[in-house]
Amino acid sequence: MPFDVDGYAGGTSESSTVVRRRSFDREAATDQELLAAHVAGDRHAFGVLFRRHYDRLWQLALRTSYTPEDAADSLQDALLSAHRKAGTFRGDAEVSSWLHRIVVNACLDRIRRNKSRYSLSLSDEAVGEPAAERDDFADLEMSMVVDAALFTLPPEQRTALVAVDLERYTVAEAAAMLGVAEGTIKSRCARGRERLKQHLEFLREPGNRT
Repeated sequence: MPFDVDGYAGGTSESSTVVRRRSFDREAATDQELLAAHVAGDRHAFGVLFRRHYDRLWQLALRTSYTPEDAADSLQDALLSAHRKAGTFRGDAEVSSWLHRIVVNACLDRIRRNKSRYSLSLSDEAVGEPAAERDDFADLEMSMVVDAALFTLPPEQRTALVAVDLERYTVAEAAAMLGVAEGTIKSRCARGRERLKQHLEFLREPGNRT
C-alpha cells in the first residue's frame, strides 16, 4: 500500500530536541514512547510504530472492508488520522487498541460512504441470541470459507466478531475500542455467530458449494 509515513513531519518545536537525542532507540522503545516521541517532534517515530503494527492492521482492514482496495484506502485514512491525532491519545489503553479502533472506524466510514454499492438481505430481527457469550464457533479453525462468510454479516457484527473471536480481545476491550457498550458487543457477536453458523451449514449441504 503506498503510504510513506516517514514523509510526514510531526512538529518542529524546540522541545523536540528531547526525543531527537542519539540515545533514543526507536526500535527498542515501547509503543507509548514512540507515540510520545512523535507528538514531541520525532519525524521517524511514527514510521517505526506503523511498521511494527502494519501486518496486523492490514489484516484487520481486509477483514472489515469489502474489497482489498477499500481496505488499502481505509488503512491509509486511518494512519493519517492517527498521525494527526496522536496528541489526543490519553494513555488509558494500549496503543495497539487505539490503532485498532481508528482502523475499524475508517473502514466503517468508507462502507457507509459506499453503501449504495452493497446489498445485504439478512435481517437482525430474524435471528435470536444464544445465551452463551461464546459458542463452539469461536473455537473453529478460521478457514478461507469462514473468512468469506464474514462478509455476509452487517459491518457492525463483523467488526465485533473480528475483535472478539479472531483477535481474542475481551468483550470489555472490544467495547472500549469500538466505542459501544459491552452488551452491544455481546449482542453483535451472538447474532453474528448465529448467522455464520447458518451460512456454513447451508454451504455444507450438497449442491450449495460453488
